[in-house]
Amino acid sequence: MLYYKTLTMLIVAISVSIFITACTDPTNGPAQTTNSTQQAPTPVLTVYKSASCGCCGLWATNMDTNGFKTISVNRDNLTGFKALKGIQPRYQSCHTALSREGFVFEGHVPAKFIKQFLEEKPEGAIGLSVPGMPVGSPGMEQGDQFTPYKVVLLRADGSVSNYAEVNSLKEQN
Repeated sequence: MLYYKTLTMLIVAISVSIFITACTDPTNGPAQTTNSTQQAPTPVLTVYKSASCGCCGLWATNMDTNGFKTISVNRDNLTGFKALKGIQPRYQSCHTALSREGFVFEGHVPAKFIKQFLEEKPEGAIGLSVPGMPVGSPGMEQGDQFTPYKVVLLRADGSVSNYAEVNSLKEQN
């Protein structure tokens, strides 16, 4: 009799486990419902920077106030890291941010262009760059001072193209 009770309990446990898995696994189709009012998860950017760079922290704060969650990682030598990520020296800046998908955002790229890029995910692209440290770009604010700059699309094959031109403070938002 004990054998049958144990066997019955095992069958019930397996059945419950299968039912729970089927109801919670999104690959199993319509068992999971979605609410049209649910928002997409907050995009996360891991920011690799020097501990002594203040503008990197200001840029991360700008990203946080514009819909991102940033995680800062201080590194002593970023040059090798940037090279591993495919960022050529002429397109480098002070910090490199990585999205969950592995896209790179080099330097003071405005949040609106990162959001646009993540929605579009251009084929063959590894990310965006704002080379150097243009005055007035996010994290490089100097009152009303502003230097026009370009946002560059970086491709896996090493080629680049202009993604956007920013000619005023207003165009960054």
